[in-house]
Amino acid sequence: MSPRVRSLLATLLLVLCILLLLWRHELIARHPAGIALQGVAVLLMGWARITFGMRSFNASATPTEGGLVTNGPYRYWRHPIYAAILLFLWAGVLSQGHAPTTVALLLAAGATLMTAVRIHAEETLLRTTFSGYDAYASRTKR
Repeated sequence: MSPRVRSLLATLLLVLCILLLLWRHELIARHPAGIALQGVAVLLMGWARITFGMRSFNASATPTEGGLVTNGPYRYWRHPIYAAILLFLWAGVLSQGHAPTTVALLLAAGATLMTAVRIHAEETLLRTTFSGYDAYASRTKR
C-alpha cells in the first residue's frame, strides 16, 4: 500500500477515534491539570499551523510546495501538530475525574497508532521530496 493511501486511511481512523471519544464525552478534560494540558495543546497546534501556513493540512500527507518548514515549533519537533493532537487526546482521556474506561483507552491507543502510521507515511514522502529531510530529522526529535 502506498504511503499516501496509508496516510489517508490512518487519518480517517484517527478522526473516527477522536469523534467517538467526543461522542462518549471522554475527550474534553474535567480535571484542572488536564484542562491546562489541553490548553497547551491548543496553543502548540495554533503555533504550528501559523508557522506552517495554509498548506498545513493534507489528508494524504503529500508534501506541499514551499520547502521544508524548520522554524517555529518545527525547530524542536518534526511533528508538532501530531504532538498537539496526542497531548490533547491523552490529557482528556486521563483527566475525566475517574479512571479512564477501557473503551476510551482503546480509542486513544488506536488514535496514537494511527498517528504513528501517518507520521511514518509522511516521513517516507518527505524523504523522497526534500533532500535536506534526513539532516533535519537527525537534529530534530520526532
